[in-house]
Amino acid sequence: MERIEKRTKIPRSDTKKYWAVMTLYERFEHTVALMLSAIISLVILFALLQLVREVFTLLVTDILFTPLDHGVFQVVFGMIMTLLIALEFKHSILKVIERRSHIIQARGVIMIALLALARKLIILDFVETKPEKLFALGFVILILGIVYYLLKKDESKNLLNNNFQN
Repeated sequence: MERIEKRTKIPRSDTKKYWAVMTLYERFEHTVALMLSAIISLVILFALLQLVREVFTLLVTDILFTPLDHGVFQVVFGMIMTLLIALEFKHSILKVIERRSHIIQARGVIMIALLALARKLIILDFVETKPEKLFALGFVILILGIVYYLLKKDESKNLLNNNFQN
């Protein structure tokens, strides 16, 4: 895929090009992906507006606001991580729409899960949380990280083999 800064023209979707040869189910799948993308875009927009409103309220109206306060940090960065998760989810749907993949890729799902767990750790109150829960979260993050690494390694290996054969 071409890097954004090197693009000379805006890329066009291949939807019109392939619509005539798509099966009924492929058209249905594509339409659902477009609708999901639009819905997620609205969710992202409203979440961003909520984040801006929350930060503005904290900065302007809260006299006792300190950005280093753990509670404030948890709220603000929890909202930011939620936005990042939604953006990553939308990105995985866009791959389907742009015909770069037929289904949601496992690596994208693992990335979304890792982001969700990172968000959980950010908003977690470590004083109130039992050690068993912290251990379980750490273990899940470790396993997902290993799976992500293995998927990425396998994808790189397949890409290298395909380039070598061509």
